[in-house]
Amino acid sequence: QVQLVESGGGLVHTGGSLRLSCTASGIISRLNPMGWYRQAPGKPRELVADVASRINGLPTTTYANSAKGRFSISRDDATNTVTLQMDSLNPEDTAVYYCNLKLPSGQYWGQGTQVTVSS
Repeated sequence: QVQLVESGGGLVHTGGSLRLSCTASGIISRLNPMGWYRQAPGKPRELVADVASRINGLPTTTYANSAKGRFSISRDDATNTVTLQMDSLNPEDTAVYYCNLKLPSGQYWGQGTQVTVSS
C-alpha cells in the first residue's frame, strides 16, 4: 500500500520562502516520478514540479512556467522523499499543495498542505 506523508506549508509574506516535503511508503522506484501539484480555489489542479531518475541515474525535472527560477525540486531516493523549495513567493502561489507519485498502476496523492502568501 502506497502512502504519501506531507510536511511543510503555512503562512508567509510576499517574497518569503517555504519548503514542502513528502515521503512515500511502499515499493517505490527511482524511475517513478514524484512531485507537487497545487489547486487554488475555483481553479483546476496544476503541476508545480516533478522529478524522476533516468536509467543512467541522472534526475529529470519538470517545472511549471510559474515555478521556474523560483522553486527547486529535489529527491532523495534512499528515503523516497521529495522536497520542494519555494522562494520569492507571491499571493498567486496561494493554494493547497499536493504531493503526487506516478506508478505504472496509477497515481497517488497526499492529503494536501495549505500554502498561503499574504501581500
